[in-house]
Amino acid sequence: MASDNNKNTLGVTIWFTGLPSSGKSTVSRLVHDYLKAQGLKVELLDGDVARQNLTKGLGFSKEDRDENIRRIGFVCNLLSRNGVIAIAAAISPYRAARDAVRQQTNSFIEIYVNAPLDVCKQRDVKGLYKKALAGQLPQFTGVSDPYEEPLNPELVLYTNEETPEESARKVIAYLIQNGNVPATASAILISGRSA
Repeated sequence: MASDNNKNTLGVTIWFTGLPSSGKSTVSRLVHDYLKAQGLKVELLDGDVARQNLTKGLGFSKEDRDENIRRIGFVCNLLSRNGVIAIAAAISPYRAARDAVRQQTNSFIEIYVNAPLDVCKQRDVKGLYKKALAGQLPQFTGVSDPYEEPLNPELVLYTNEETPEESARKVIAYLIQNGNVPATASAILISGRSA
């Protein structure tokens, strides 16, 4: 059964971008798990995990951040051109770096995880905003380093207004409407019922 679904899956890169603590990892994990449960070929590259394994040694200068995104994008393109749904969840603060990945990827969906800075600071899942505001983390996105919002993302998630499940269902619905996954694979998710 999974092989039938895989035959109908076109490789695609789904790129979640947004401020720290905006909800990228949470929503991307839900989308990954939903698609995996349907027997589809899907891989998730979370920004934190990529920094530990793929881009270890890079710092947080603009050049290093761009290189980090380039490497994650390279892996996503490699996966997606081989029929895998590649999901990246990375702050990727600079528009030009994201656009470069888009240009080098056959099928690219940019998802802007839009949560106001004040909300992200309140969430502060890892305590990083607190450290950045205290001057302990230089070049921190949203505090001492800019975040360049996408100009024309395929999808915007408002994670301060939506539950993670609602945001994930919006992504699944988009993928079905766009023909990236079979309509039957995730129909149950859109109705709001758990899989």
